[in-house]
Amino acid sequence: MEEVPVVIVGAGPAGLATSACLNNLSVPNIILEREDCSASLWKKRAYDRMKLHLAKQFCELPHMPFPSRTPTFVPRISFINYVDNYVSQMGINPRYHRSVESASYDENAKAWIIVAKNTALDAYEEYVARYLVVATGENGEGLIPEVPGLGSFEGEYMHSSKYENGGKFIGKNVLVVGCGNSGMEIAYDLSSCGACTSIVVRGPVFPSITSINRNEVEFENGKIEEFEAIIFATGYKSTVRNWLKRADKDFFDEYGMPKRNCPNHWKGENGLYCAGFSRTGLHGISIDAKNIANDINLALTDHQV
Repeated sequence: MEEVPVVIVGAGPAGLATSACLNNLSVPNIILEREDCSASLWKKRAYDRMKLHLAKQFCELPHMPFPSRTPTFVPRISFINYVDNYVSQMGINPRYHRSVESASYDENAKAWIIVAKNTALDAYEEYVARYLVVATGENGEGLIPEVPGLGSFEGEYMHSSKYENGGKFIGKNVLVVGCGNSGMEIAYDLSSCGACTSIVVRGPVFPSITSINRNEVEFENGKIEEFEAIIFATGYKSTVRNWLKRADKDFFDEYGMPKRNCPNHWKGENGLYCAGFSRTGLHGISIDAKNIANDINLALTDHQV
């Protein structure tokens, strides 16, 4: 068992920013990360062409601006380099290969008990913390909708988090489901690589899918088309309810998102916080991190007095 004032779950930008702000205030903290690296969404589950969709001044993490030579819209690789430098310069030391199995609040001890599996050693570890920061964010797990007949599809289908580039789809009929930033950018990438690309939107291109039968996809308007691959750019879901016990009933809704609306979403009861759930991107992450660190620091100061 290890005791520490703050445990942060997740070493994405939200967890890193929160740790950096706490470090800046000399508040000891530990980050637990299930993957073998920080910012795993960007390093392992993002397509090659991906860029930040807002100008860099709205995407900086606390206490470290982008270098002046960085393009206005930061490419994926440049952002990964920025994050790696951030970890180094901010003195952040995530503990990788830690998959949090449970976190519950002990009323008697007035502390959070966090159990994590060290997947590298196949061993369990227990942490005790006065404050718990949930920084697994909105993008914990790729979401593929239930489509009748999807299991019968004879081509390849995947979530956008598995898509890298259009190289292997040259000359193929590919359907992209979803028309958000990722869906539109992936569709453009596929077309640029020589794929015959269609997009499912609620409009004149293709309406929603009703069923799939082998290579045939049927849409709400009754039209049937054949495709060789389907990319689901259908977003993500939070995984916090898989491991956070008790307090999630009051703080998180059934989808693993805070019940309170932004900007009052980041603080719960009994020292529970969340970072990266505001649906306002990296700018919102920075605000969350600063608010959380300042609030914890104030609480610790008041306790010492």
